[in-house]
Amino acid sequence: MRCGRGETELRASIIIPTLNAEEHLPELLYRLHNQKTKPCEILVVDSESSDDTTKLAIRYGARVISIKRTEFDHGGTRNFAVKQAVGDMVVFITQDALPRNDQFLEELLLPLNDINVAAVSGRQIARKDASALERFTREFNYPEVYSRKSIEDLKELGIKTFFFTNVCSAIRKETFLQMGGFQEPIIMNEDMILAAKCVLQGYSVVYNPNACVIHSHDYSLLKQFHRNFDIGVSLRMNDWLLQYATAEKEGARLVTRQLGLLWKKGYKKSIPRCFAEATVKYSGYRLGLAYRKLPIWLIRRFSMHKNFWSTQHQQSVTVTVGESTNSRIAR
Repeated sequence: MRCGRGETELRASIIIPTLNAEEHLPELLYRLHNQKTKPCEILVVDSESSDDTTKLAIRYGARVISIKRTEFDHGGTRNFAVKQAVGDMVVFITQDALPRNDQFLEELLLPLNDINVAAVSGRQIARKDASALERFTREFNYPEVYSRKSIEDLKELGIKTFFFTNVCSAIRKETFLQMGGFQEPIIMNEDMILAAKCVLQGYSVVYNPNACVIHSHDYSLLKQFHRNFDIGVSLRMNDWLLQYATAEKEGARLVTRQLGLLWKKGYKKSIPRCFAEATVKYSGYRLGLAYRKLPIWLIRRFSMHKNFWSTQHQQSVTVTVGESTNSRIAR
Protein backbone atom coordinates (compact mmCIF):
# COMPACT_ATOMS: atom_id res chain seq x y z
CA MET A 1 0.00 0.00 0.00
CA ARG A 2 1.49 3.33 -1.08
CA CYS A 3 0.14 6.32 0.74
CA GLY A 4 1.37 9.74 -0.29
CA ARG A 5 5.09 9.28 0.37
CA GLY A 6 6.50 8.65 -3.02
CA GLU A 7 7.89 5.13 -3.23
CA THR A 8 7.65 4.42 0.50
CA GLU A 9 5.43 1.46 1.27
CA LEU A 10 3.37 1.98 4.38
CA ARG A 11 2.24 -0.74 6.76
CA ALA A 12 -1.10 -1.15 8.49
CA SER A 13 -1.67 -2.32 12.07
CA ILE A 14 -5.14 -3.68 12.81
CA ILE A 15 -6.50 -3.06 16.32
CA ILE A 16 -9.36 -5.15 17.75
CA PRO A 17 -10.68 -4.46 21.28
CA THR A 18 -12.20 -7.68 22.66
CA LEU A 19 -14.32 -8.99 25.49
CA ASN A 20 -15.54 -12.59 25.32
CA ALA A 21 -15.16 -12.59 21.54
CA GLU A 22 -14.75 -16.30 20.83
CA GLU A 23 -17.97 -16.49 18.78
CA HIS A 24 -16.74 -14.27 15.94
CA LEU A 25 -13.00 -13.81 16.50
CA PRO A 26 -11.68 -16.91 14.65
CA GLU A 27 -13.63 -16.03 11.50
CA LEU A 28 -12.64 -12.37 11.78
CA LEU A 29 -8.92 -13.18 12.09
CA TYR A 30 -9.14 -15.73 9.28
CA ARG A 31 -10.66 -13.14 6.96
CA LEU A 32 -8.14 -10.48 7.95
CA HIS A 33 -5.19 -12.79 7.31
CA ASN A 34 -6.61 -13.61 3.87
CA GLN A 35 -6.91 -10.05 2.62
CA LYS A 36 -5.21 -9.19 -0.67
CA THR A 37 -3.54 -6.30 1.14
CA LYS A 38 -1.82 -7.86 4.14
CA PRO A 39 -1.65 -6.10 7.51
CA CYS A 40 1.76 -5.94 9.14
CA GLU A 41 0.21 -7.01 12.46
CA ILE A 42 -3.05 -7.64 14.24
CA LEU A 43 -3.33 -6.37 17.81
CA VAL A 44 -6.04 -7.80 20.06
CA VAL A 45 -6.62 -5.67 23.18
CA ASP A 46 -8.49 -7.92 25.56
CA SER A 47 -10.41 -6.82 28.67
CA GLU A 48 -10.11 -9.93 30.87
CA SER A 49 -12.27 -12.22 28.74
CA SER A 50 -13.65 -15.22 30.62
CA ASP A 51 -13.82 -17.40 27.49
CA ASP A 52 -11.08 -18.54 25.06
CA THR A 53 -10.64 -15.18 23.34
CA THR A 54 -6.94 -14.76 24.11
CA LYS A 55 -6.07 -18.39 23.27
CA LEU A 56 -7.87 -18.11 19.94
CA ALA A 57 -6.24 -14.76 19.15
CA ILE A 58 -2.77 -16.20 19.68
CA ARG A 59 -3.63 -19.35 17.73
CA TYR A 60 -4.72 -17.22 14.78
CA GLY A 61 -1.56 -15.14 14.77
CA ALA A 62 -2.59 -11.98 16.63
CA ARG A 63 -0.52 -10.15 19.23
CA VAL A 64 -2.48 -9.94 22.48
CA ILE A 65 -2.38 -7.01 24.90
CA SER A 66 -4.35 -7.50 28.12
CA ILE A 67 -5.98 -4.80 30.24
CA LYS A 68 -8.27 -4.92 33.25
CA ARG A 69 -11.95 -4.92 32.43
CA THR A 70 -12.53 -1.97 34.74
CA GLU A 71 -9.89 0.02 32.84
CA PHE A 72 -11.57 -0.28 29.43
CA ASP A 73 -12.42 3.02 27.80
CA HIS A 74 -13.58 3.47 24.20
CA GLY A 75 -10.99 6.17 23.60
CA GLY A 76 -8.25 5.35 26.07
CA THR A 77 -8.01 1.65 25.24
CA ARG A 78 -7.63 2.37 21.53
CA ASN A 79 -5.08 5.12 22.25
CA PHE A 80 -3.08 2.63 24.32
CA ALA A 81 -3.14 0.13 21.45
CA VAL A 82 -2.03 2.72 18.89
CA LYS A 83 1.05 3.43 20.98
CA GLN A 84 1.95 -0.27 20.76
CA ALA A 85 1.33 -0.46 17.01
CA VAL A 86 4.27 -0.62 14.58
CA GLY A 87 2.34 0.29 11.43
CA ASP A 88 2.23 3.68 9.69
CA MET A 89 -1.55 3.34 9.50
CA VAL A 90 -3.93 2.03 12.13
CA VAL A 91 -7.11 0.16 11.29
CA PHE A 92 -9.85 -0.20 13.90
CA ILE A 93 -12.40 -2.99 13.71
CA THR A 94 -14.79 -4.40 16.30
CA GLN A 95 -14.79 -8.02 17.36
CA ASP A 96 -18.15 -8.80 15.72
CA ALA A 97 -17.58 -7.15 12.33
CA LEU A 98 -16.59 -9.51 9.49
CA PRO A 99 -14.99 -8.24 6.26
CA ARG A 100 -17.32 -9.04 3.39
CA ASN A 101 -14.53 -9.98 0.98
CA ASP A 102 -10.75 -10.11 0.56
CA GLN A 103 -10.58 -6.55 -0.79
CA PHE A 104 -11.90 -4.94 2.40
CA LEU A 105 -8.55 -3.75 3.72
CA GLU A 106 -7.35 -2.54 0.33
CA GLU A 107 -10.51 -0.48 -0.13
CA LEU A 108 -10.37 0.91 3.40
CA LEU A 109 -6.79 2.12 2.94
CA LEU A 110 -7.08 3.29 -0.67
CA PRO A 111 -8.41 6.84 0.01
CA LEU A 112 -5.39 7.48 2.25
CA ASN A 113 -3.29 7.75 -0.92
CA ASP A 114 -4.47 11.36 -0.83
CA ILE A 115 -2.53 13.18 1.88
CA ASN A 116 -5.49 15.52 2.43
CA VAL A 117 -7.62 12.59 3.60
CA ALA A 118 -7.10 11.97 7.30
CA ALA A 119 -9.39 9.01 7.94
CA VAL A 120 -11.67 6.50 6.22
CA SER A 121 -14.62 4.46 7.44
CA GLY A 122 -16.45 1.65 5.69
CA ARG A 123 -19.92 0.32 5.11
CA GLN A 124 -21.89 -2.01 7.36
CA ILE A 125 -24.47 -4.46 6.11
CA ALA A 126 -26.72 -6.41 8.44
CA ARG A 127 -26.35 -10.11 9.15
CA LYS A 128 -28.74 -12.49 7.42
CA ASP A 129 -30.69 -13.09 10.64
CA ALA A 130 -31.11 -9.38 11.42
CA SER A 131 -34.61 -7.97 11.80
CA ALA A 132 -36.15 -5.85 9.05
CA LEU A 133 -35.77 -2.75 11.23
CA GLU A 134 -32.09 -3.41 11.78
CA ARG A 135 -31.51 -4.02 8.04
CA PHE A 136 -33.26 -0.78 7.11
CA THR A 137 -31.27 1.11 9.75
CA ARG A 138 -27.97 -0.14 8.31
CA GLU A 139 -29.08 0.71 4.79
CA PHE A 140 -30.05 4.22 5.90
CA ASN A 141 -26.85 4.93 7.84
CA TYR A 142 -24.47 3.13 5.48
CA PRO A 143 -25.57 3.64 1.87
CA GLU A 144 -23.74 2.44 -1.23
CA VAL A 145 -22.66 5.99 -2.14
CA TYR A 146 -19.02 7.05 -1.67
CA SER A 147 -18.58 10.37 0.13
CA ARG A 148 -15.74 12.70 1.03
CA LYS A 149 -16.49 15.43 3.56
CA SER A 150 -14.51 18.47 4.63
CA ILE A 151 -15.02 21.76 6.44
CA GLU A 152 -16.71 23.19 3.32
CA ASP A 153 -19.60 20.76 3.88
CA LEU A 154 -20.45 21.99 7.36
CA LYS A 155 -22.95 24.59 6.20
CA GLU A 156 -24.98 22.04 4.24
CA LEU A 157 -24.48 18.86 6.26
CA GLY A 158 -23.94 20.16 9.79
CA ILE A 159 -23.03 17.45 12.27
CA LYS A 160 -23.38 14.78 9.57
CA THR A 161 -20.06 16.07 8.25
CA PHE A 162 -18.46 14.30 11.20
CA PHE A 163 -20.20 10.95 10.70
CA PHE A 164 -17.60 8.25 11.25
CA THR A 165 -17.46 4.78 12.77
CA ASN A 166 -14.82 2.67 14.48
CA VAL A 167 -16.66 -0.52 13.56
CA CYS A 168 -14.28 -0.39 10.61
CA SER A 169 -12.00 2.58 10.03
CA ALA A 170 -8.46 3.58 9.13
CA ILE A 171 -6.29 6.60 9.88
CA ARG A 172 -2.64 7.51 9.47
CA LYS A 173 -0.86 6.99 12.77
CA GLU A 174 0.95 10.30 12.29
CA THR A 175 -2.34 12.17 11.85
CA PHE A 176 -3.93 10.30 14.73
CA LEU A 177 -1.17 11.42 17.08
CA GLN A 178 -1.24 14.95 15.65
CA MET A 179 -4.95 15.15 16.53
CA GLY A 180 -4.23 13.97 20.06
CA GLY A 181 -5.83 10.57 19.50
CA PHE A 182 -9.27 9.75 20.79
CA GLN A 183 -10.76 11.70 23.65
CA GLU A 184 -10.36 9.84 26.92
CA PRO A 185 -12.16 8.97 29.02
CA ILE A 186 -15.23 8.92 26.82
CA ILE A 187 -18.47 7.01 27.06
CA MET A 188 -19.24 6.87 23.29
CA ASN A 189 -18.68 8.66 19.97
CA GLU A 190 -14.89 8.73 20.21
CA ASP A 191 -14.82 8.05 16.46
CA MET A 192 -17.08 10.96 15.49
CA ILE A 193 -15.22 13.38 17.75
CA LEU A 194 -11.87 12.44 16.20
CA ALA A 195 -13.36 12.91 12.73
CA ALA A 196 -14.65 16.33 13.80
CA LYS A 197 -11.18 17.35 14.96
CA CYS A 198 -9.71 16.25 11.63
CA VAL A 199 -12.31 18.16 9.63
CA LEU A 200 -11.93 21.32 11.69
CA GLN A 201 -8.17 21.15 11.15
CA GLY A 202 -8.68 21.16 7.36
CA TYR A 203 -8.55 17.44 6.55
CA SER A 204 -11.17 15.41 4.71
CA VAL A 205 -12.80 12.23 5.99
CA VAL A 206 -14.01 9.56 3.59
CA TYR A 207 -16.79 6.99 3.67
CA ASN A 208 -15.95 4.19 1.25
CA PRO A 209 -18.84 1.70 0.83
CA ASN A 210 -16.53 -0.70 -1.05
CA ALA A 211 -14.81 -1.37 2.29
CA CYS A 212 -17.67 -3.42 3.66
CA VAL A 213 -18.20 -5.48 6.82
CA ILE A 214 -21.08 -7.65 7.98
CA HIS A 215 -22.22 -6.18 11.28
CA SER A 216 -25.49 -5.64 13.09
CA HIS A 217 -27.09 -5.93 16.53
CA ASP A 218 -30.29 -7.35 17.94
CA TYR A 219 -30.75 -4.90 20.81
CA SER A 220 -33.73 -5.12 23.11
CA LEU A 221 -35.76 -1.97 23.73
CA LEU A 222 -34.01 -1.57 27.08
CA LYS A 223 -30.57 -1.76 25.47
CA GLN A 224 -31.67 0.75 22.84
CA PHE A 225 -32.60 3.08 25.69
CA HIS A 226 -29.24 2.57 27.43
CA ARG A 227 -27.27 3.09 24.24
CA ASN A 228 -29.05 6.29 23.28
CA PHE A 229 -28.74 7.61 26.82
CA ASP A 230 -24.96 7.27 26.45
CA ILE A 231 -25.09 9.00 23.06
CA GLY A 232 -26.86 11.93 24.68
CA VAL A 233 -24.30 11.99 27.51
CA SER A 234 -21.44 12.01 25.02
CA LEU A 235 -22.89 14.91 23.07
CA ARG A 236 -23.57 16.90 26.24
CA MET A 237 -19.99 16.33 27.39
CA ASN A 238 -18.93 17.63 23.97
CA ASP A 239 -21.70 20.15 23.45
CA TRP A 240 -19.51 22.20 21.11
CA LEU A 241 -20.71 19.66 18.52
CA LEU A 242 -24.32 20.73 18.99
CA GLN A 243 -23.61 24.12 17.47
CA TYR A 244 -23.53 22.35 14.10
CA ALA A 245 -26.84 20.52 14.52
CA THR A 246 -28.92 18.26 16.73
CA ALA A 247 -29.48 14.56 16.30
CA GLU A 248 -33.28 14.78 16.39
CA LYS A 249 -33.70 15.75 12.73
CA GLU A 250 -31.66 12.80 11.47
CA GLY A 251 -33.51 10.47 13.84
CA ALA A 252 -36.86 11.64 12.46
CA ARG A 253 -35.65 10.97 8.90
CA LEU A 254 -34.63 7.44 9.90
CA VAL A 255 -38.01 6.66 11.47
CA THR A 256 -39.88 8.03 8.46
CA ARG A 257 -37.72 5.92 6.15
CA GLN A 258 -38.20 2.80 8.29
CA LEU A 259 -41.96 3.18 8.40
CA GLY A 260 -42.15 3.65 4.64
CA LEU A 261 -40.07 0.54 3.96
CA LEU A 262 -41.93 -1.59 6.50
CA TRP A 263 -45.24 -0.70 4.85
CA LYS A 264 -43.96 -1.05 1.29
CA LYS A 265 -42.15 -4.37 1.79
CA GLY A 266 -44.86 -6.09 3.78
CA TYR A 267 -43.48 -5.90 7.33
CA LYS A 268 -46.58 -4.22 8.75
CA LYS A 269 -46.38 -6.27 11.97
CA SER A 270 -43.05 -4.57 12.72
CA ILE A 271 -44.55 -1.05 12.65
CA PRO A 272 -45.46 -1.04 16.39
CA ARG A 273 -41.88 -2.09 17.16
CA CYS A 274 -40.63 0.79 15.03
CA PHE A 275 -42.65 3.29 17.07
CA ALA A 276 -41.50 1.65 20.32
CA GLU A 277 -37.84 1.84 19.28
CA ALA A 278 -38.20 5.47 18.24
CA THR A 279 -39.77 6.30 21.61
CA VAL A 280 -37.10 4.62 23.76
CA LYS A 281 -34.24 5.98 21.62
CA TYR A 282 -35.53 9.53 21.84
CA SER A 283 -36.29 9.24 25.55
CA GLY A 284 -32.83 7.85 26.27
CA TYR A 285 -31.14 10.49 24.14
CA ARG A 286 -32.97 13.41 25.77
CA LEU A 287 -32.27 12.08 29.26
CA GLY A 288 -28.62 11.66 28.30
CA LEU A 289 -28.44 15.29 27.24
CA ALA A 290 -29.83 16.20 30.67
CA TYR A 291 -27.63 13.78 32.64
CA ARG A 292 -26.07 16.57 34.73
CA LYS A 293 -29.44 17.09 36.40
CA LEU A 294 -29.77 13.43 37.37
CA PRO A 295 -28.45 11.68 40.52
CA ILE A 296 -25.48 9.39 39.90
CA TRP A 297 -27.40 6.25 40.92
CA LEU A 298 -29.97 6.93 38.21
CA ILE A 299 -27.27 7.73 35.64
CA ARG A 300 -25.64 4.36 36.31
CA ARG A 301 -28.98 2.62 35.91
CA PHE A 302 -29.68 4.37 32.61
CA SER A 303 -26.20 3.92 31.12
CA MET A 304 -24.99 0.98 29.03
CA HIS A 305 -21.38 1.57 30.12
CA LYS A 306 -21.69 1.51 33.89
CA ASN A 307 -17.94 1.23 34.55
CA PHE A 308 -17.53 4.65 32.99
CA TRP A 309 -19.19 6.24 35.99
CA SER A 310 -16.51 5.29 38.49
CA THR A 311 -15.09 8.07 40.63
CA GLN A 312 -11.91 8.10 38.56
CA HIS A 313 -13.84 8.57 35.31
CA GLN A 314 -16.04 11.30 36.71
CA GLN A 315 -13.03 13.32 37.83
CA SER A 316 -11.19 12.80 34.54
CA VAL A 317 -14.19 13.72 32.42
CA THR A 318 -14.56 17.09 34.11
CA VAL A 319 -10.98 18.05 33.28
CA THR A 320 -10.80 16.53 29.81
CA VAL A 321 -14.07 17.90 28.50
CA GLY A 322 -13.37 21.40 29.78
CA GLU A 323 -9.94 21.52 28.16
CA SER A 324 -11.12 19.96 24.91
CA THR A 325 -14.06 22.32 24.53
CA ASN A 326 -12.03 25.43 25.17
CA SER A 327 -9.25 24.43 22.77
CA ARG A 328 -11.65 23.58 19.96
CA ILE A 329 -13.72 26.73 20.32
CA ALA A 330 -10.51 28.74 20.22
CA ARG A 331 -9.81 27.35 16.79
